Amino acid sequence: MPYDRSAGLTESVRALAAGELTSRQLVEACLARIEATQGSLNAFRIVRGSAALDEADAADRELADGVRRPLLGVPVAVKDDTDVAGEPTAFGCRGDFPPAKEDGEAVRRLRAAGAVVIGKTNTCELGQWPFTEGPAFGDTRNPWQLGHTPGGSSGGSAAAVAAGLVPAALGSDGAGSVRIPAAWTHLVGIKPQRGRVSTWPRAESFQGITVNGTLARTVADAVLLLDAASGNHPQDLHQPPRLTLTEAIGRDPGRLRIALSLKPPFTAVPARLHPDIRARLLELAEKLAALGHTVEEADPPYGQIGLTFVPRGTAGIAERVHEAPYPELLDRRTLQAARLGRLLSGVPLRAARRAEAALQRRIGGFFTSYDVVLAPTTAAPPPRIGAMLNLGPFATDRAMTAACPYAWPWNVLGWPGVNVPAGFVGDGLPVGAQLLGPAHSEPLLVSLAAQVEAELRWHERWPPQAVAAGSPAA
Repeated sequence: MPYDRSAGLTESVRALAAGELTSRQLVEACLARIEATQGSLNAFRIVRGSAALDEADAADRELADGVRRPLLGVPVAVKDDTDVAGEPTAFGCRGDFPPAKEDGEAVRRLRAAGAVVIGKTNTCELGQWPFTEGPAFGDTRNPWQLGHTPGGSSGGSAAAVAAGLVPAALGSDGAGSVRIPAAWTHLVGIKPQRGRVSTWPRAESFQGITVNGTLARTVADAVLLLDAASGNHPQDLHQPPRLTLTEAIGRDPGRLRIALSLKPPFTAVPARLHPDIRARLLELAEKLAALGHTVEEADPPYGQIGLTFVPRGTAGIAERVHEAPYPELLDRRTLQAARLGRLLSGVPLRAARRAEAALQRRIGGFFTSYDVVLAPTTAAPPPRIGAMLNLGPFATDRAMTAACPYAWPWNVLGWPGVNVPAGFVGDGLPVGAQLLGPAHSEPLLVSLAAQVEAELRWHERWPPQAVAAGSPAA
């Protein structure tokens, strides 16, 4: 069977197990597509060409011997904030970073499932912004419209999956960094419960607001990768009960009470929902109602939840800047965020962490009336390349808040959320919607997302073939 970019993770696993193709064939095809598009999409910071082929050959020997593992022989990508043994973890920064001595726990689990790690995808500096651009690696572009960003900070992973370079990829989400690029590239993006996927060698990441998640074209593929990566290192601070989410695919979610929440949560600067995105959300709400769910407009009682996000986020930046081998090469916005983080790392940070339990109780009470929240993933479609790259710190914060005010509260709460494609606006720019739930609600969110996918079949629509084939950047 020749390689088909439309064959996702689940289909690739099946074809390999059936002997319809080899892991080497699959990896060679993915490497060829990465090479063809690196000049246009620029999705990868590191491509593990020879190492990935060696891993593919080892997988083929296992497959020939009758060994079966969940991802045996399938190539996947990981974001360049995650350690892969023998490769640097630059996290979007300039400079020469030392190679990691061992895999991070999530990568170790992917390898244990048989996955071939084909490379590390681009991310903005320390994952701070909803674009994936910078002097360390250039501009990562959106395969739907090359003049626009795929979002961030998991923009490289999103671009790679959306263009069919790999069937699925690992990302991380500290303020929407999986969900936002998934929305802007027509993908499913899962932000799981905090601790579901280990962040080791960090016991927690960015003071607990950042989690690892997955991006794929279908719910089943995103869940398959998530199940393989899930699990904990003994020293992780957050260790939720183990779930096998694949079992939720195809399960009837029942008739749900869904709160359509269009109002942006508390923000320090103005944010307005783009009217075309509002229209796409209302269309999705109508589809959910047609599926038998009760949908009504209601907003969770967020209050001033933003006051608890800033100390945690900036303290996390300060920790990473302290570890950076070349702080003089960092963006001035990064250095300013680190200065603020150091100022807030005492009493304000402790107060922000203590406030989490009260926020969970208050917002958790909302889920006695509703099962799921349906909200926009972003307030705006993907911006053009360069729109935020050279702004000052305050202007960047304003632009980020205006474009992406909806995702970050669930990072404070530590609860799961799933981006699903919600259609297109303007000249074919993708936008998305979030399905949000309380603690440990991934099975419900996944079953609902799969039900909607079966109706809308968003995975059947692809970016322009010219872009995927590696045409020059527009």
